Amino acid sequence: MVIVWAIKMRVLVTGASGYIGSVLVPFLEQAGYEVQGLDLGLYSESPFSDGVPVPDQRDIRDLTVGDFDGFDAVISLAALSNEPLGNLDPEITYQINHRANVDTGRLAKLAGVERFLFASSCSLYGAAGAKLVDESAPFASVTPYGRSKALVEDDLRSMADDVFSPTYLRNATVYGVSPALRLDCVVNNLTAWAVATGRIALISDGTPWRPQIHVEDVANAFAAVLRAPRETVHNEAFNVGRNDENYQVREIAELVRDEVPNTELEMAAITDYDTRSYRVDFSKLPDVVPGSEPTRDISEGIRDLVKAFEEADLTEAGFDRYTRLAEISRLIELGDLSRELRWL
Repeated sequence: MVIVWAIKMRVLVTGASGYIGSVLVPFLEQAGYEVQGLDLGLYSESPFSDGVPVPDQRDIRDLTVGDFDGFDAVISLAALSNEPLGNLDPEITYQINHRANVDTGRLAKLAGVERFLFASSCSLYGAAGAKLVDESAPFASVTPYGRSKALVEDDLRSMADDVFSPTYLRNATVYGVSPALRLDCVVNNLTAWAVATGRIALISDGTPWRPQIHVEDVANAFAAVLRAPRETVHNEAFNVGRNDENYQVREIAELVRDEVPNTELEMAAITDYDTRSYRVDFSKLPDVVPGSEPTRDISEGIRDLVKAFEEADLTEAGFDRYTRLAEISRLIELGDLSRELRWL
């Protein structure tokens, strides 16, 4: 029965050509789902490969009920995707990451969509420190990005009922090769510096905790939740990651150094550059949803990144192309994008 349902299920993915979306969409298609994607296309000029899906170019702030007609499920990935970009203009961050995502859920519900998977983040645990936190832990967000994720969860939770079933997937920090590469994720960033320059210089003492997960494992987790029985995931939050992939930033840097010969590693003495620090318990998801378990590890992911960067002849001069804040700032300066992040 599950296989028949999967083949017939129509899925709408927002943020379909982003870092995660460009991996998730083909993953779902190969699993037999009928997938349609929406994306604003902010990074359409900076793909890492030609494998980025070409979705309908739409702003989630402008969607209507009709955009959701006929879909069985929505996967909501669209967002300003990290803390530096979220800090650029907190009001725009809340407008897109919070209010537009809640509107996406509201419109999907009005259109009769039954399943709604929201891409949340472990960043909403904020300054939790070294203690291990699970899904019951209070939110301690310290950035507009993290707070926006918590606000969406709260608002969607109040919309859940016998027909509309939201699920919240709190992803660890994602790493790994993607057709829509990002270099502002810690593993990707440190690996890029090591390959391109032979040097990693941390701007802090490296003590904050950051759980990690491979982008392909994120795609697998979403697919597993999508095919799970409704009653097991209805209105539930799940941390998405591996318990053995909770690392301090300096440990990640050391792993990169081990995989990239002759890399010099320097650590700063600053301890308060970024107050976010969280260790996360990821036991719930694999216990509740069989087949959702991550299978990739960080050393393997670093090796894949090294190979991809070397094949692409990545240099330091090309970093901005794959850094979200830098690329958006470039488009604004060119006059192609407004400061409200709308195409001109």
